[in-house]
Amino acid sequence: MSAKIDFSKISFLVVDGDKISAQVVFDTLAYLGATAVQRVKSPNDAFEVLRTQRIDVIVTEWRLKGMDGLEFLDVLRNSINSPNRFVPVIMLTAHSEQRYVTTARDLGITEFLAKPFNAKALYSRLVSAITRPRHFVNTGTYFGPDRRRRQVDFDGLDRRSSDDK
Repeated sequence: MSAKIDFSKISFLVVDGDKISAQVVFDTLAYLGATAVQRVKSPNDAFEVLRTQRIDVIVTEWRLKGMDGLEFLDVLRNSINSPNRFVPVIMLTAHSEQRYVTTARDLGITEFLAKPFNAKALYSRLVSAITRPRHFVNTGTYFGPDRRRRQVDFDGLDRRSSDDK
């Protein structure tokens, strides 16, 4: 655990309809030093909190009742009525297959964390989201953090075919 972050100065919103799962996230955040942690059961409740309070990081379960975590993320990132399109979102799920990770990434997830997780894994996702925020991009089909992870130094002509014309 390299970066030192004072989690007591960061506000968290945990979105999870499962009481036990939400408690595990809450307890882990408390263990890391977080003191401003709110829990809600649904995306609709989350939007109510986001409309009235400053939230620095959202930790949400993929499977939620009514609107699942992906739909929540899609509305959060793409709705003109979204209270905070830029808030970092960490998605929790027991489904860690590549297709799920890709789907979440393509909807604008900041970090992805497979369950079961430990404090070190959540800590590393939080550190990444907080200390290394990615620029947001807005294309016709995507709004969210830049999906490219690695920065490659390239000292030549741009490799895009459109530059050859």
